[in-house]
Amino acid sequence: MQRWGDAGPLVVCVHGLGSSRRGWARIAERLGDRYRVVAYDQRGHGDSRVQRPMTFERSVADLADVVASLGEPVHALVGHSWGGAVVVAGGRQLDVARVVAIDPMLRVKAGVWSTQTLPEYRRQVAQPLVEREASIRRSFSALPEIEIESKLHATRRLAIEPIEALGADNDIDGGRWDLRELVAAYPKPLLFALADPKRSVVPDDERDEFRAGGGDRVRIEVFAGASHSLQRDAFERVMPVVEAFLAG
Repeated sequence: MQRWGDAGPLVVCVHGLGSSRRGWARIAERLGDRYRVVAYDQRGHGDSRVQRPMTFERSVADLADVVASLGEPVHALVGHSWGGAVVVAGGRQLDVARVVAIDPMLRVKAGVWSTQTLPEYRRQVAQPLVEREASIRRSFSALPEIEIESKLHATRRLAIEPIEALGADNDIDGGRWDLRELVAAYPKPLLFALADPKRSVVPDDERDEFRAGGGDRVRIEVFAGASHSLQRDAFERVMPVVEAFLAG
């Protein structure tokens, strides 16, 4: 677990697949004058070697354990992708005031995991570490060093086993990763910060479903042109929206 900021309400951040707690460093530094930000490595990621079970229920229970360990009220949960789904579920269960879900992985269609997700991660893991790190520096050369370092931290410990286990333990290829019902009549303020529809894991029909069924506490903001990791590549557009939402 890592902490930023010395005063203010607590914000707990949950990273996505193939990432780590360090992925929140840039956001945490921006919020650190007003909030205390906490991020942790989900099981099998970053410096966490804990793996099975990799069920969604266990991921949400891990979040609950982190929140409980802090011993004081948490103002907001913020999550991206896999972590976005975790905070949407956690927000229903935990005593938190607000939830921010950044392009959350709330549904994976049957067969997508084995044909698209796993091959990409297997390709990454098959590369020697020095090649992986060089590739990251090339791919993200336009970003601040803090973002590059966060990607390097994640890739240094990246292993395929927890990613395979996430798919198997949740029967993702069988279409069992369908968490859309978590959004229905959401009980507290929930911000969806979504990527461009062409680059998002949340398709248009699901966005319409969330608008119709989420209730008046659900707000959806779409960032045209932004990728799935919009908190990174559209940082200056995303953060004012997130900050205003956190401030209520």
